[in-house]
Amino acid sequence: MIWNTVLLVDTEFAADKKPGVCPGGATGEKSLLGMDIKSAAMQEMIRDLIAHHVAVTSTLPVFETFVPNRAPLDARVLDAMLPEARIAYLRTRASISDGAAKSDWPALFKKELEFEREFSKQGGLLLAGLDPTGYGGVIAGFGDQREVELLVEAGFTSFEAIHIATSNGAAFLGELDTIGTLAAGKTADVVVIQGDPAANIKDIENVKIVFKDGVGYDSAKLIESAKGQVGLR
Repeated sequence: MIWNTVLLVDTEFAADKKPGVCPGGATGEKSLLGMDIKSAAMQEMIRDLIAHHVAVTSTLPVFETFVPNRAPLDARVLDAMLPEARIAYLRTRASISDGAAKSDWPALFKKELEFEREFSKQGGLLLAGLDPTGYGGVIAGFGDQREVELLVEAGFTSFEAIHIATSNGAAFLGELDTIGTLAAGKTADVVVIQGDPAANIKDIENVKIVFKDGVGYDSAKLIESAKGQVGLR
């Protein structure tokens, strides 16, 4: 089983939670603010997830966009957007920033980072992915790179973060014998990076060549071909 919704949209800790009913509004978020990751209730949930072999998919870049003034304004992401989509994204981002003083999201996001680290530390299978959710600031590819960077911020080493984004996904799918790591006989879908992500995780953004099914693709040309397309189709 896989759990895509992570901690921030979990409503089970709401004080007025009724069986089979999902509380509306920000009830779930408010209930999390006063909870410690080391609390008995949180630890019980983590143990229960692991005992039932439930994997958790981290989608940190999506939640990061709701934290005022936090998500990087990446020129690559903005250039990839349809102009109307870019304007809508920047307008919503500015609105969130205007309400920074009253926002609970900095604390909630920090709690999500702590939860994912604790879940993995206790033996849970943490995956990395992207949802086409939020309000348009997360794009496949660029968002996946940001996901790995945020895992490092959560306390994982660069190697651990990359492992989560590659090997763990293959293990969950039962395909680790053919994909997920580099080894003789496996399907060689790889990226060539300029730099050393192990020393500086931001280097993960410096992709030069992408190999898919044995064919190499120029990363710069791929990015150029996608400019102004996201939000169009």
